[in-house]
Amino acid sequence: VQLQASGGGSVQAGGSLRLSCAASGRIESMEVMDWYRQAPGKERKWVASVDSGGSTTYLNSVKGRFTASRDNTKNTLYLQMNSLKPEDAGNYYCHVGAVTYKSGITTATMYNAWGQGTLVTVSS
Repeated sequence: VQLQASGGGSVQAGGSLRLSCAASGRIESMEVMDWYRQAPGKERKWVASVDSGGSTTYLNSVKGRFTASRDNTKNTLYLQMNSLKPEDAGNYYCHVGAVTYKSGITTATMYNAWGQGTLVTVSS
């Protein structure tokens, strides 16, 4: 199982970006999926979560501006980011708490799976 994040880029303050995170492999189910971000020289910080039913939670500072969603048929997580601010900049990482997948004739579970980062730059 691999997670591939994409969609980062450079925008001006007030602009928008849409991030995607596609999970590949013989996936049967995924539990809560999250977005984290890490600014240069700072710790990685949770941004948003989407559970398997589509319910979402957000970091207070992004509420009303970011929308997290997932498409379980495509095993893909999204983050629509609007009204971007310079403080939103950083590497954005996707994370899945647990992924159940086919392994040969059995199923297995991978815990705490991370994708590589996709860089978001916001200029003022």
